[in-house]
Amino acid sequence: MKYKERFLAVVTGQIRSREARIHVEKELNYHLKETKKYWMDKGMTEIEAEEKAVKQMGDPQKLGVKMNKLHRPKVDWLLLSLLAAVMALGILPILALDAVAYGEMRDSFLQKKSIFGLAGLALAVGIMFFDYRKLQKWGWAFFLMGTAILYGLRWFPNTFSNGEPKFYLPGLGALDCWAALPFFFLAWAQFFRDKRIKAWKLILLFIYSLYLFLMIPNLSITFIYGMMVMIMLWWSHLSKRIVFSLTAGIFTLGTAGIASLYLLGRQYQIQRVEAFIDPKQYANGAGYMYVQLRERMLEASWFGETVKQVNPIPDLHTDYALVGLTSHFGYAASITVMIVLLLFVIRMGAMTVGVKSQYAKLLVVGAVALFSLQFFYNIAMIFGLVPIISMSLPFISYGGVPTIFNAFLIGVVLSVYRRKQFAVLNEEGCKAK
Repeated sequence: MKYKERFLAVVTGQIRSREARIHVEKELNYHLKETKKYWMDKGMTEIEAEEKAVKQMGDPQKLGVKMNKLHRPKVDWLLLSLLAAVMALGILPILALDAVAYGEMRDSFLQKKSIFGLAGLALAVGIMFFDYRKLQKWGWAFFLMGTAILYGLRWFPNTFSNGEPKFYLPGLGALDCWAALPFFFLAWAQFFRDKRIKAWKLILLFIYSLYLFLMIPNLSITFIYGMMVMIMLWWSHLSKRIVFSLTAGIFTLGTAGIASLYLLGRQYQIQRVEAFIDPKQYANGAGYMYVQLRERMLEASWFGETVKQVNPIPDLHTDYALVGLTSHFGYAASITVMIVLLLFVIRMGAMTVGVKSQYAKLLVVGAVALFSLQFFYNIAMIFGLVPIISMSLPFISYGGVPTIFNAFLIGVVLSVYRRKQFAVLNEEGCKAK
């Protein structure tokens, strides 16, 4: 056995993690190759140069112990604890439902919510142990999968909800275009790091995929998708000049779309916009929900249930879960929930600082964007700051697909954190993004 092979065998023998062993072996191989080349240029033979390079690395056993401590895969216990806590808090809106009005449905919701929570927790932990780096070569495949889901929903739905096509799966519920978001998220993380994909191709891909979302249509998910791509764009390989121009173009396109909807839209669509601006004028129609949400939040106490309202509010366990939770348990409970969700955003956002790989950083940025957009929009919607659309509160609102989707995002972030100390080397020995 050569000097180098013996040295590497001793070093990697001290390292417990298989991933860390592979990484350390690649890294040391690169350094030994460079040092060996240096001594050969100085006139040494290949064998002498290799022996010299190995000796310069020091005691292999001590080095292996040091590398084992340095490159041990990590677990973000804070993020996992927050996930477990928010899954537990997620049952509160179900408990807040009127037992008489909902009857056995309340118990069914509670059972399913618990199952969704446990499944989401298991999914996040499972993805954490999966090496996210294996996904980066499948960008185009993920884009095609997302496209196929949207086409399937558009042309082959087996159920509809509020005019939106869905695909009902027994035991899982109705799948909508939420199911396509994870695939597009993974696709854009790859596209934005691949310097071979020019700006004009990225523009065409975005316009095409946005058109597919608009075909469904689902305004809330289309909004989230567009914002996700725009935010991830700022961490792409493109120059800041191009990024700024594309961002300005997207904003202009979005503003023009909203303006055209108001000017050319149908009467009920125009009324929705006007009801957001002046809810009381449309209190018995399009402004009803704005007025009722405001009254519920104003009349809520800090602790305990307020006086029962005469006018009912639908979806107190889904889009308006925060309202139901505040009305039943008080502001103390709802503020606790908001703090926990805000800690999610802060913790994931802080992770982008220590991540060196561009692909990993894009994944974290995309996950933060998708999670925080739901969180902040839902809160702003409840307080009447933005128009009402179908937007759930992550992990708190009832629903299997959104819960699994957000658990997937947390799992991806946990996977990045677990391997953030690994500097991936390519065949040439250069650090790969």
